[in-house]
Amino acid sequence: MDKLFVQKLYQSHQACPTCPSPAEVSQVFTQLLGALFPDFSAESFSSVEGFETHFKKLQHDWEEMLRHAPGKKSFDADEIAKRFFGALPKIHARLEHDIIAMYEGDPAAKSTSEVVRTYPGFYAIAAYRLAHELHRLGEEGIPRVITEHAHSKTGIDIHPAASIGEHFCIDHGTGVVIGETTVIGNHVKIYQGVTLGALSVEKIDAEKKRHPTIEDHVVIYAGATILGGETVIGHDSVIGGNVWLTRSVPPNSKIYYQSKMYNGDTEETDLVVFKAERNPL
Repeated sequence: MDKLFVQKLYQSHQACPTCPSPAEVSQVFTQLLGALFPDFSAESFSSVEGFETHFKKLQHDWEEMLRHAPGKKSFDADEIAKRFFGALPKIHARLEHDIIAMYEGDPAAKSTSEVVRTYPGFYAIAAYRLAHELHRLGEEGIPRVITEHAHSKTGIDIHPAASIGEHFCIDHGTGVVIGETTVIGNHVKIYQGVTLGALSVEKIDAEKKRHPTIEDHVVIYAGATILGGETVIGHDSVIGGNVWLTRSVPPNSKIYYQSKMYNGDTEETDLVVFKAERNPL
């Protein structure tokens, strides 16, 4: 093999010899998820004291991971880990609300335990909520690894910088994309194949709000695509399957495609906006 090429690769390794690999980050995330929800735990504990010791070790592992993560650091890793672990009760409470949203929103769910153990939507949301808190505290690289780990397992792609409210439900979930500047309110439900994306992918727009805002109590059905930073889906609206939207819709709207016949034999589809006083579904 070319010697200069080998030297180049060696230098890149030396630039961050202790950087945690994505596999290591995923393992640390999985261990924390197992502490928060025993369904994911590979360990058992015989006393509260033993469990507290386990949590202290987890916090130490996160401190080490943050300390050795690549990139310039503008924060103290120990302090960030302390604040992150201090936020876990709040994150856990939000996830419990998400579990209820998925259980109540899916007639096939037989128990909340089934939601936790088997629903890809829960796994992806759990990864997002933990990654989002870390991102909010100033670390950007590790949160992306965590949500990409969940993406690889579930097919659900949520950027850790997105803002998502309480009681969030992703049903089925495969192919869901939620972009970086998306804002989602409370009691929102989305199905598989939904994209909350950007109209522009130009690098010059990186600091702008590029993704839509979804207000409270909105349902978005399978395959819908909603694009643009100025696009707002009003509260209590229903977005039908395969709808493509690049403009805002008012609250209490129902958006769907309707087939029409022309000249007796030519079928076309028109986008229909139905405005109701209350959520029609």
